[in-house]
Amino acid sequence: MHKTYRIFYIVFFISALIIAGCTRKPSINLASYQKEITDWQIKRTEGLQKENGWLTLCGLFWLNEGENKFGTDSSNTIIFPTDRSPAYAGSIFLEEGQLRFKCAKGVSIICNDSAESEMKIRSDESGKATPTIMKLGSLNFHIIKRGDRLGVRVKDNDNPARINFKGLNYFPIELKWRVESKFEPYNPPKIIPIVNVLNQVNNDTCPGAIVFKIDGKEYRLDALREGKEFFIIFHDETAGKETYGMGRYLYAQLPDSANIVVIDFNKAYNPPCAFTEFATCPLPPKQNYLPIRIEAGEKNYASTVHH
Repeated sequence: MHKTYRIFYIVFFISALIIAGCTRKPSINLASYQKEITDWQIKRTEGLQKENGWLTLCGLFWLNEGENKFGTDSSNTIIFPTDRSPAYAGSIFLEEGQLRFKCAKGVSIICNDSAESEMKIRSDESGKATPTIMKLGSLNFHIIKRGDRLGVRVKDNDNPARINFKGLNYFPIELKWRVESKFEPYNPPKIIPIVNVLNQVNNDTCPGAIVFKIDGKEYRLDALREGKEFFIIFHDETAGKETYGMGRYLYAQLPDSANIVVIDFNKAYNPPCAFTEFATCPLPPKQNYLPIRIEAGEKNYASTVHH
């Protein structure tokens, strides 16, 4: 009898160890984690500095119905940087929602990698389509659609903001800010208004909230679905001080089978509007204003643009 109890307790003890081992959170190698974040920071910097990246933006011009001339002359609707093109290089026509461009005589513009003098073009359809890319020397430009407005976004690979880029600064990497969170789905998904820097409103679908604790206090952030990731726009109490005043962005993997999401504020980064006045950044919804200092991720850029 005693032997039977002894065997029972041994089996029970071993089972408990196995269960504990299965439920215990995997340990994180700090050196590997530091390298992961450092590598992410390097990639982030390279992405900003690349050709046709955000640092190359040098103009945004809204189109009028009819003819919109472009070139370096100040009388044009679309004004290119000095010495980057002829005074008049061509025109973009907006005719009842249809777009086309026509080059000035003697000007060569590359459209989607082939030289064209006149052709129909298309916009990015609010980021949902691939726009026609037009190139002239170091410049390239395309049409963006924001709300019911169409505009020409101009990029210059020789833009001073790119040439004189000062690098990025970050808070110290701390494991504290890698937070295991719970995803709480909205059923049905919520429609939330997202306002951009142009004060335009876009109604986006929010599948749910990411709920987490920092120093024992619970917080939540509404997330947007972007491909196979969550996109989070948030604001915290470092904004306007150590970090960009309009908030920061963050991506997170979709939840696992237990609805667990890891949110890593060490990968929080500045929106493009921190670097250029010609971006159309979405801003954090009010429910994503966190009453806490998130001392992690990207700090304010040394030459931040003020909107």
